[in-house]
Amino acid sequence: MNFLAQDRETLRALFPSLDEALANIPLMTMEQPGNPAISVFREFGGPSLLIPGVYGGKGATPVQALRIQRAIASRAPSLAIATTMHHFSVATLVEMVQRKVGSGFEWMLLEGIAKQKLYVASGFAEGRSGVGILASSMKVERTADGLIINGSKKPCSLSYSMDLLTASMVISRNGNSENELAIATIPADTPGIQRRQYWGSSVLAGAESDEIVLENVAVPETLVSYFGSPTQLDVIQARGFLWFELLITASYLGIASALVERSLAAGRGNPAERVLLTIETEGAIAALEGIGHAMEKEDESQDGLLARALFVRFATQRAIERSTAHAVELLGGMAFINSPEIAYLYSAARGLAFHPPSRLAISTGLDQYLSGERLVIT
Repeated sequence: MNFLAQDRETLRALFPSLDEALANIPLMTMEQPGNPAISVFREFGGPSLLIPGVYGGKGATPVQALRIQRAIASRAPSLAIATTMHHFSVATLVEMVQRKVGSGFEWMLLEGIAKQKLYVASGFAEGRSGVGILASSMKVERTADGLIINGSKKPCSLSYSMDLLTASMVISRNGNSENELAIATIPADTPGIQRRQYWGSSVLAGAESDEIVLENVAVPETLVSYFGSPTQLDVIQARGFLWFELLITASYLGIASALVERSLAAGRGNPAERVLLTIETEGAIAALEGIGHAMEKEDESQDGLLARALFVRFATQRAIERSTAHAVELLGGMAFINSPEIAYLYSAARGLAFHPPSRLAISTGLDQYLSGERLVIT
């Protein structure tokens, strides 16, 4: 079958036999807490996907990365979502190294992640009702030896498998009066880091998205990077969000594609129905690849590229809604009744709408951008 062939071939090129390893694990097994997929991905060196080759990584381009995320999600949805959070943190570190900002130790972190196959959990601020996406709930105290951090992140994917945790906070630097957005990279075994059960749904339970609690966690200043204004994205943050939007959208499209693949394999419907079904997913992946190519060229403003990425993300959300509903209809009631995988994939594919920024929250910012103003992420 040619459907998903390009995505899986890209996965095989960078990680030979990983697709086959995931295909041999039952879907519902991979979607349970404590599933083997996260360990399998680590064994194959998956954490190094976005790390440049000079630091021991695979150095995947944006287009390669989104194809790989789609391929992985079609086999193991929870794994794709969890690793997107890892890749988001790693991509931010890569951007800092390439643009020569930060503490100067970020390249050492990248080498360690690649060579030791480490997972990085993202404790970056996420959207909370009525609170800006850059806002942080972390409380920080500066000491002579660094920072003392208190707070929590929920949900936090890879909460049990993480080796490092990135945590965002707002604090002044070097005694300055103005606060800045800062990110600390903290070893997961640092005293004061705890895990608490949080994820109550059976859908995507394999992503280990529970609560991470920090109680008087000591972090040396060398593991803290500063990003300027806590209310406006700088170029590093904008690139990080670009990576996130690209990969999370590709991941949920991959979950939807798993349903479409089942419909095509079953030969359901007539040729016109099957082609209409795939138009949705293939149009969406083509749009995502367009954003990926633009990221590589960096030939337009970060505001413009991030706005385009958001437009594509929300268009893909609608395409996922239509394609999954159509695929389930073609598969028929008996397939739905007899296989828990059908209902599971149908539910899991809708999760893209829950990741920040939501369409409703960002609509004002996008509307103002279309009118000629700067894009403001809230």
